[in-house]
Amino acid sequence: MQYPLRDRIALGAALAGPLALGLVLVPFRTGVSHTNLALIFVVAVVAISALGNRFAGAIAALSSACWFDFLLTRPYQQFTIAGTGDLETAVLLLAVGLVVSQLAARARTMRMIAITDAAHLARLHDTARLVHSGSPDAVVGQVRQQLVDVLGLAGCRFEYGTLLGHPPRLDQDGGLVVARRRWDIERLGWPEGEVELRVAAEGLFLGRFMLSPVAGSVPSLQARLVAVSLADQAGAALSGARPVPET
Repeated sequence: MQYPLRDRIALGAALAGPLALGLVLVPFRTGVSHTNLALIFVVAVVAISALGNRFAGAIAALSSACWFDFLLTRPYQQFTIAGTGDLETAVLLLAVGLVVSQLAARARTMRMIAITDAAHLARLHDTARLVHSGSPDAVVGQVRQQLVDVLGLAGCRFEYGTLLGHPPRLDQDGGLVVARRRWDIERLGWPEGEVELRVAAEGLFLGRFMLSPVAGSVPSLQARLVAVSLADQAGAALSGARPVPET
């Protein structure tokens, strides 16, 4: 699996950014207090953490402490610190950097969760509205596209009718079943080949969405549960379109 581009950029910044910042601050190391210089490094750690993740933030904090020591404290160009005050500042820089990196990364995660929750809710709302006002085929088409977006699929198609074969299956609880056994998607990712997401209503099987995953991708449990809810809405639309048997 590859890290998202944003996280890779943040990791590169965590490794190279503190060194570049330290070199910029070298001309000021005798005229500016070391406490203020350390605070500048903390600002850099916060920026990198907000861009990337906790790992990038921790690397940035460790890198900042190392280059603060190497470039800005006596003896220069050595990973040793002569003054007790400078040593305390370096230790505090590392500790504060680690703490704020976790806080910044958590804030980014919470913001992304809020955005994702809103997007999922909007998809479910739009589909529910279409179920009541649109044709079953329109609902199936919209759900098919939404499944591609929600699960990050390479493609998705819908099959009407009865089951054929035994492909991997996305269950109602968001779990995956392969060859009648539970599949650890968080650890193993998607299985090879298409994955079925069954569509049923009132105990009657109506069809299935055949999902074509992207290799290496791992959709969250939340995303998988949204996918199941979307399939249920497609089932409601198809069920409503079936003729009512005469009594």
